[in-house]
Amino acid sequence: MNLNQRIERLFQESIATKQRCLPLLAQPIREAAEAMVQSLLGGGKVLACGNGGSAGDAQHFSSEMLNRFERERPGLPAIALTTDTPTLTSISNDYAFAEVFAKQISALGHPGDILLAISTSGNSRNVVRAVEAAEEQQMKVVILSGKGGGKLSSLRREGDIEICVESGSTARIQEVHLLIIHCLCDLIDTQLLGDAD
Repeated sequence: MNLNQRIERLFQESIATKQRCLPLLAQPIREAAEAMVQSLLGGGKVLACGNGGSAGDAQHFSSEMLNRFERERPGLPAIALTTDTPTLTSISNDYAFAEVFAKQISALGHPGDILLAISTSGNSRNVVRAVEAAEEQQMKVVILSGKGGGKLSSLRREGDIEICVESGSTARIQEVHLLIIHCLCDLIDTQLLGDAD
């Protein structure tokens, strides 16, 4: 296979995954966006976490909220729990890496806030602990997962929302997660500002 054919195959796999997921994910994406708007209007905020590429997704989401997405608006309160190096390393050193998000949620999270927990496998121990800490703080949780949802699926309580990308490929799951994040940002803006069209 030449490189152009490989590129075409990767594009086609990504497109096929998104098309397959659309009918399954539209409703939970809508519900997540509605929950986030309800939280924001009530004075809450969104805390986001994940590892590796999912950490990048958490930061991407918070930057679109704090700055703007595609339309001018005041910044919206969102915090990526993946960016404070002294906090991350001190918690990892003094306690355990599994606690890096949970301890931040215990300090920063309040009832009415939302946790956006991102894990392609659904089994990342520190994201699992983040969800447990969010429950203790009486926060709602939006889970972005894949591969069947893993351990995160079993932690879901009434009012929590799971958006699980059914794929065995981490890369395809991450590509759909990015689209979901953009959908959330667009739907939040639409609910707050009305249709742009």
